[in-house]
Amino acid sequence: MTHNWLRPLGSTGLTVSAVGAGGSGIAGMPAVFGYDVTAQEAVDLVLRVFDSPLTWIDTSNGYGDGSSETRIGQAIREYGGLPEGFLVVTKVDAKDGDYSGARVRASVAESKERLGLDELPLVHLHDPEAHDFESMRDAVDTLMQLRADGEIGHVGLAGGDTRELSRYLDLGGFEVLLVHNRWSLVDHSADGIFQRARAEGIAVVNAAVYGGGILANPSGATKYAYREAPAAVLQAVAEMDKACQEYGTDLATAALRHSIDDPGIAGTVVGISKPARVDALLAARDADLPEELLNRLGSLLPDRQYWVEKETT
Repeated sequence: MTHNWLRPLGSTGLTVSAVGAGGSGIAGMPAVFGYDVTAQEAVDLVLRVFDSPLTWIDTSNGYGDGSSETRIGQAIREYGGLPEGFLVVTKVDAKDGDYSGARVRASVAESKERLGLDELPLVHLHDPEAHDFESMRDAVDTLMQLRADGEIGHVGLAGGDTRELSRYLDLGGFEVLLVHNRWSLVDHSADGIFQRARAEGIAVVNAAVYGGGILANPSGATKYAYREAPAAVLQAVAEMDKACQEYGTDLATAALRHSIDDPGIAGTVVGISKPARVDALLAARDADLPEELLNRLGSLLPDRQYWVEKETT
């Protein structure tokens, strides 16, 4: 298979590497991830990313109450500025339940200050499904106005509940769609919204391809996307893990390639917190996986009904 590791991000005019670094883990949120990351460790990681073939990092105003952006900003200063062509993608977030238009403006201003950047090439509306849809209209309109005014480059939509995200796409104006934990080796529940986005010229970005960790470390893990996984999913993970071992690879490599080998996915976000993980990602990106293995893994995908039920509970 011939790979193009640099890809257009829909109609934005931006270009991204097939894999981008996820910046949530470097925020230092042990309550979420079960481990801490110091500021220096985070900066070292970002500096390693800057020197790698990865051309973008995905962060958010709310990660660690801004610490992810602050640490990326420190790395940018230490590096002497962003590498040429490198993108920092961020997201606007509510604060203390406030997701008003004024809050969106404040979120963008905070991100610029922390990152030390005057230009934000792409800003997502982040996790709007956690808020009442009708109350979010001001936030959406404000984000679109910030683009019109040149305060930000492009507008994206990022979240997990595909039914709610579809309501936001109905409003129009979004140029990039990021969905997490809904398109992996064991879960294709984002298929519908991905197809819709592509048909409408909206770039598709896939995040959390390891399902919260189970596809990276399958031994003993019982949760997918931070919820207890159905028995059929656990069985599929075990069978996929066994198949990968038989072909001399690991499930994490196959899980990454499942996303980046899909020509309809412009970019895949993988959270990383250690410099060595950059090398592991690149090794997985370049691994030669037999077609027989890929076909076998595809045949083990659990029935979509499990994910329909998950979305409604």
